[in-house]
Amino acid sequence: MMMTLGYFVFARKTLAPQQTQHTMVWRHPTNNRVGTRPATQFLGAGDETKVLSGVLMPEFTGGEPSLNEVASMAETGKGYPLIDGNGNMHGFFVIEKITAGHSELLGDGSARKIEFSIELKRIDEKNTQQIAHKLSM
Repeated sequence: MMMTLGYFVFARKTLAPQQTQHTMVWRHPTNNRVGTRPATQFLGAGDETKVLSGVLMPEFTGGEPSLNEVASMAETGKGYPLIDGNGNMHGFFVIEKITAGHSELLGDGSARKIEFSIELKRIDEKNTQQIAHKLSM
């Protein structure tokens, strides 16, 4: 198991991301001032996103059924806990976007290769250490 998003398990037989990208933003709005640089104010954490991407070879790995299952999860609009293979809780995330590119098509139109990307957005406000502690109790 590489990671789980809710009850969906990312593994070689389902969706196995070959790359992950994690983006965290902190907010620093500015106010213009006369004769000097704008003043900044730290407001705290902003958006946190994760992008999971990889290539599926349906003959050997997961394929359309796995992507459809993740799409069904996205349709609910719910947030799901993201836990990596080491048991580390990363927070609660919603699925914002799924992209799938099909290539090396067979005679029936099915793909031998599917490149995918899943964009997740963090929605919880709590520290993940607090969440992990509560889950372990």
